[in-house]
Amino acid sequence: MLTMREGLHVLGSDDLEDFLALTNRDPVVNCFADYRARTTRLDPRWLGGEVWGRYAEGRLRAACHLGANLVPIEASDEDARAFAERAVRRPRSVSTLVGPRAAVAAFWEVASQTWSPPRDERWNQPHLELTGEPLVEPDPLVRRTTKADMDVLYPAAVAMYTEEVGVSPERGGSSALYRARVTQLVNRGWSFARIDDGRVVFKAEVACVSPAAAQIQGVYVPEDRRGEGLATRGMAAVARLVVPALAPGLSLYVNDWNEPARRAYEACGFTQTATFATLMF
Repeated sequence: MLTMREGLHVLGSDDLEDFLALTNRDPVVNCFADYRARTTRLDPRWLGGEVWGRYAEGRLRAACHLGANLVPIEASDEDARAFAERAVRRPRSVSTLVGPRAAVAAFWEVASQTWSPPRDERWNQPHLELTGEPLVEPDPLVRRTTKADMDVLYPAAVAMYTEEVGVSPERGGSSALYRARVTQLVNRGWSFARIDDGRVVFKAEVACVSPAAAQIQGVYVPEDRRGEGLATRGMAAVARLVVPALAPGLSLYVNDWNEPARRAYEACGFTQTATFATLMF
């Protein structure tokens, strides 16, 4: 929609249509932004933050989600630097800067002059998609979890998070909040696992859902069970359970150095469509 706006503005519910048109330029890569917009209608009360939009010639050309996660959306280098110039005028509140690598790099070029260094930088994270049938037979023992699984599921979730992020989700007395998050995913039907003899040997979750894709997170196999193909067949099972019930395809992003995970996803049928970067503070 053509408007009289120019420059950078905080978006609201009246901008939802324009924002969704923006995310639809690359709907799978923008799954998180699309999901957040549809579930909050860009209302700051529900966002727990703000979404900024950058206009040129009266049209929305780029956006930036600013909450616990800061995510540039369809942002050129120029757009990302403009968002950073605004972001550094306030104390840093975000814990993660994540998105397409070029936009994250351009944002950080500006923000690094003011914000403290991140505790971890991951500059090469292949963004993967699975749109057709998985290439391997699904593991028939992978299923949606239930509340009855929480006693074995929660420790696996903590172990995965700690290994992946480098800090425990229970630090600072946050165990109740993290347990609530895991419970929420279970209640939504977004948590999947294979449980052998009272122990989780594979798990994965849906992080967010848009009309284009379901983004997968939290993929985990305990160290002593790795190399058995549990992740490959487990992800195939997740695909069968999620597509088309929740979305027409799956997406995720993975650290470039995690060769076993990358091999598992490739064997399942995932292909790379973009490159992400993540800075954690």
